[in-house]
Amino acid sequence: MPKAVWNDLVVAESDDTVLVEGNHYFPRSALRDDLIRESATHTVCPWKGTASYYTLEHEGSTSADAVWYYPEPKPDAEMVRDRVAFWKDVRVVD
Repeated sequence: MPKAVWNDLVVAESDDTVLVEGNHYFPRSALRDDLIRESATHTVCPWKGTASYYTLEHEGSTSADAVWYYPEPKPDAEMVRDRVAFWKDVRVVD
């Protein structure tokens, strides 16, 4: 089962991920709420839409904008609705 791991913590775990452009998108419900805070960062993907971000925080460690999601994906990207993906220092392992 795929897991998103940051600083030896499992941030998300699910056997229901969607692989898009090499990234596992986990159900939003699989993400640990106690480790995230909203970020003001937004980026735009031409075919997925506008991405929003979460920052990971735990015991003094921070990974800014390490989690992204598309609150209102474009029609061709509906498969990522209500899902999150990871980058930076978060590893996705099986």
